[in-house]
Amino acid sequence: MTKINAAITAVSHHVPDYVLSNKELEKLVDTTDEWITTRTGIKERRILKGEDQGVTEIAKVAVEKLLQKRGIGPEEIDLVIFCTVTPDKIFPASANIVSRKVGMNKAFGYDLNAACSGFIYGLVTGSKFIETGSYKKVLVIGADKMSSIVDYSDQSTCIIFGDGAGAVLLEPTTEGMGLQDSILRSDGSGEAFLHQKAGGSERPASEGTLARKEHYVHQEGKTVFKFAVSKMAEVSYEILERNALTADDVAWLVPHQANLRIIDATSNRMGLNKDKVMINIDRYGNTTNGTIPICLSEWENKLHKGDNIILSAFGGGFTWGAVYLKWAYDPS
Repeated sequence: MTKINAAITAVSHHVPDYVLSNKELEKLVDTTDEWITTRTGIKERRILKGEDQGVTEIAKVAVEKLLQKRGIGPEEIDLVIFCTVTPDKIFPASANIVSRKVGMNKAFGYDLNAACSGFIYGLVTGSKFIETGSYKKVLVIGADKMSSIVDYSDQSTCIIFGDGAGAVLLEPTTEGMGLQDSILRSDGSGEAFLHQKAGGSERPASEGTLARKEHYVHQEGKTVFKFAVSKMAEVSYEILERNALTADDVAWLVPHQANLRIIDATSNRMGLNKDKVMINIDRYGNTTNGTIPICLSEWENKLHKGDNIILSAFGGGFTWGAVYLKWAYDPS
């Protein structure tokens, strides 16, 4: 029986117009452009401005670009998996909201929250619907409006995050392309070090939670950095070993764009030269679920059919993982 794999057949992204530079952040918190660049690799990030503008606004544009690029209508999409930590609302799911905005009226959908690892979790989840023959066209969106949960008086977090959206289309292939393997992991002991204190059922919004700024990202940077460096590097190397791949076999590493030093540690563990690593953290910062699909979209014209690509991520929770895929099409 012919094996069915899930292949990425189209990719797109969208970021807001407004650019928040390090120089501008110098006016908000006690920091400098040199300090931010040296420790994170970030020079600027994009921010979604305006009233009543949620994450589905940037996701909508990314999805519309993808559909146009692939030459299909929104009614052809079977399933929407929306990976985010900043949904428009607690409910309904942002997958449902973006489906309405785009006209994907024949798709069912749901949100997936695995912090910064959400997109690769969603990619692997979506691939199973393809591999079993349940669906033919699965849309996986990675998008966040991190500016909505960042305290711009907190120097430790406001320098890191930006807003952005990316999307990929998964379709079946019998050519041996697409998703080949994945390793997904989590460790709940990481909750204390990277989380949002209030806003859920444990601690609903109140005057007290608002006054204490508990609806913003809380991060203990040194601990998170230590875990991210070790776990992202370990799992990326492990997926190479498991598939008998060497650095020479890998065309591209697509790492979550959390910190340039974490990216460097991961590529060094894999033995990869920097020219095989997709890096755009300098322009967008950490867009959480958006980082990997945005990279894929920006590098799309450099990807060739059969390229071995490793995706790697680490996020709050803690969550982390790596995906090995073979690119399914040549540049247009």
